[in-house]
Amino acid sequence: MTAATIAATESRAEALYRKPIRPGRVVTWTLLMMGGILMVMPFVYMISTSLKFPHEVYELSLIPKEPTLENYFFVLEDGRFFRWFLNSFVIATLTTISVVFFDSLVGYTLCKFKFRGRYIVFIAILSTLMIPTEMLIIPWYLMSKTFGWLDTYWGIMFPGIMTGFGTFLMKQFFETVPDDFLDAARIDGLNEFQIWWEIAMPLVTPALSALAIFVFLGNWTAFIWPLIVTTDYDLYTIPVGLASFAVEAQVEWELIMTGASLATIPTLLVFLFFQRYIIRGVVLAGLKG
Repeated sequence: MTAATIAATESRAEALYRKPIRPGRVVTWTLLMMGGILMVMPFVYMISTSLKFPHEVYELSLIPKEPTLENYFFVLEDGRFFRWFLNSFVIATLTTISVVFFDSLVGYTLCKFKFRGRYIVFIAILSTLMIPTEMLIIPWYLMSKTFGWLDTYWGIMFPGIMTGFGTFLMKQFFETVPDDFLDAARIDGLNEFQIWWEIAMPLVTPALSALAIFVFLGNWTAFIWPLIVTTDYDLYTIPVGLASFAVEAQVEWELIMTGASLATIPTLLVFLFFQRYIIRGVVLAGLKG
């Protein structure tokens, strides 16, 4: 077979598999492109403003006339920003570990153990998802004040150390784990905690990864509760610290946007490195639902 024949065959194959351009597809991609641009524009504006001098902030141009990194040097030289960054990281990490551990343990118990009233317990846990967070702030605050948790790391973390959503998600995934695996482990002499940790947990890794990512990002960006429960600058998280910084800096937007740009770095890294787990977890959660 000559090269010309091979080329002609490949061109015909490409023509057969090439999808025709339809108006509906063009409209769909156009709308998606416009939506993507609208979603990215706030991020672009934030980066652009962080590179501007104060007199350029209120100009409509996205490209700074005189780009500068002085705002970043100013924010990074402020020791409080590193303190706020560390607080957010510690709180988000510890809360994520707690949620993954306890929610998976409760989900496994509700799924694999047969006991009277387990469905009532499960429904009670699900019912907590129907209560708005704003309605829980006052009880949380009174509890924190009673037990002396105000202005403490524990006071910031305790409302999120277990979640109804995480319990529901893990229970749904544990239902996919065959009971035969667990029975075989019992025959081999493993106790129930070992079975949960060594057999069941590795089989639901996508759900664990997705839950950990959602919880970490949620606690990293949390604002209302840390703002209410803390008054000490040394305990501020990044969102609360930036809000107070805005007041102190007399709403110098270039500095606020600089701090916000630096605060988005961990969330971008988490998404870039773990996006496949996020997508897989969301897809499988939808299938389980």
